[in-house]
Amino acid sequence: MAVTTTTHLNFRGSAREALAFYQSVFGGRTVAVTYKDAGNVQDENEADWVMWGEVVADNGFHVMAYDVPSAMPYDLGANSFFVSVRGEDTEEISALWQRLADGANVLRPLEPAAWAPLYGMLTDRFGVTWVLDVTAPYNG
Repeated sequence: MAVTTTTHLNFRGSAREALAFYQSVFGGRTVAVTYKDAGNVQDENEADWVMWGEVVADNGFHVMAYDVPSAMPYDLGANSFFVSVRGEDTEEISALWQRLADGANVLRPLEPAAWAPLYGMLTDRFGVTWVLDVTAPYNG
């Protein structure tokens, strides 16, 4: 039996825009099902919000997202999670960083660290904090 995990991001009205942005960064395909598409409209102002969405790329990237309806509580919180993207190629991670950094608040620039050839942290324009790094062998 195999098990996988997928980051599921919650937004309030900006899931479609976030999914499109992540697809532009990581590639792949985007699927977005609205509340209207699913026949589950609770508030007409939210009919075109994303009830279920994802970006899936051939490089292994997979993220899901939806818009939390206004009838439900929503609090992004502070430091409630980070999304970690790890790779083995510095050029690939650097290219992803450059695209993801568009409109972001860089918390730690992408640069060599004591534990990795490259490591950086940023909060993107949607309030999601990302950690990107290049893997290195553990030397215990």
